[in-house]
Amino acid sequence: MTNQSAYTVLFSAGESSGEQHAANMFLELKQRCPSIRGIGMGGSKMRQAGIDVRYDSAGIGVIGLVEILKHYGEIRRALNLLKQIIRDEKPDLLVCVDYKEFNLKLARFAKSQGVKVLFYVSPQVWAWRPGRVVTYGKAIDMMAVIFPFETRYYEAENVPVRYVGHPSVDKVHPQGSRSEDFELFGLDPHRPVVGILPGSRGNEIKRILPVMLAAAASLAAQRPELQFVLPQADSISDAALAAHFVNTSLAVKVIKQQPYDVIQCCDAVMTTSGTASLEIALLGVPMVIVYRLAAFSYWLGKRLVKIPFIGLPNIIAGKTIVKELIQEQLTPENLAAEILQLLDDGDYRQNCLAALQAVKHQLGDGGGSKNMAQLALEMLGGA
Repeated sequence: MTNQSAYTVLFSAGESSGEQHAANMFLELKQRCPSIRGIGMGGSKMRQAGIDVRYDSAGIGVIGLVEILKHYGEIRRALNLLKQIIRDEKPDLLVCVDYKEFNLKLARFAKSQGVKVLFYVSPQVWAWRPGRVVTYGKAIDMMAVIFPFETRYYEAENVPVRYVGHPSVDKVHPQGSRSEDFELFGLDPHRPVVGILPGSRGNEIKRILPVMLAAAASLAAQRPELQFVLPQADSISDAALAAHFVNTSLAVKVIKQQPYDVIQCCDAVMTTSGTASLEIALLGVPMVIVYRLAAFSYWLGKRLVKIPFIGLPNIIAGKTIVKELIQEQLTPENLAAEILQLLDDGDYRQNCLAALQAVKHQLGDGGGSKNMAQLALEMLGGA
């Protein structure tokens, strides 16, 4: 067995949600093995957890074929740097967190160099290209999945797999009570609050935030008593956000660092798809899920994806429990109308709340970060 003091874990996280998972996992690892060292690609959350971040992933957290092509040079530089680290420093374990295609390439290289690979967050093989199970199986030593139904896809192909629980179940906890947060954020508890969550990627902000702000302006005109809040993702700069508020008189409280406290103050939320929608579900807040891609990326995705939903609450429920407004359906009028229905239609709101509670129950009691740390140490112990 390798001396524990020599353990080095290389983390590769290309997006905001992934780096949060990596940070939480590393904190659990440090509790069990204080001398363990973490290095890799990520952002501020990983740095705060004590990981030596060699490449900041803020500029490469993009989605969609067109967007990836635009950032190809940057993505390639990141991949080459991590390959160099594997060659030069020979980490004991590579933990690939989400960011599928990039991390598949990195995993293949690590495997060729004799480095063990733990892949955290399965590609959505249940949604499209199930043949990827075999592809990933050849490049990794273990797949850690975050939804219980995912294990069967890997077991069918004899790929080592373990269900570790969804990390959001553990981390989605406000720091204060709802009344404390209203006071902290300067909100009036007697007036409804609408949340604006435009995403954690730069291209999402450009494409989606203008529609959200237009919808919010329409809502403010119809219902002057509404309050608007926007929890700013760490990966989005002040300047990138401020550019969208230049030509509007709409009052929006932009709040940093405390997304769950902000969300729990909301009566309804407009959000991009992805992890944020699941976090809102866990907090039990009615929402509308929106998304818009470059036209070609969407056209391609429609032909590849085999499930009818993009929002995680709907995917887990197996039916539409939250309205989705995608591409041309995403208009200020449609978005404002859905928020008003969530606020004003009592039966509609209660049905949504009950369905979100069922999704939370399905995800269980959590322990994802602890389970990941335990799995990593098992793999290191076999080094």
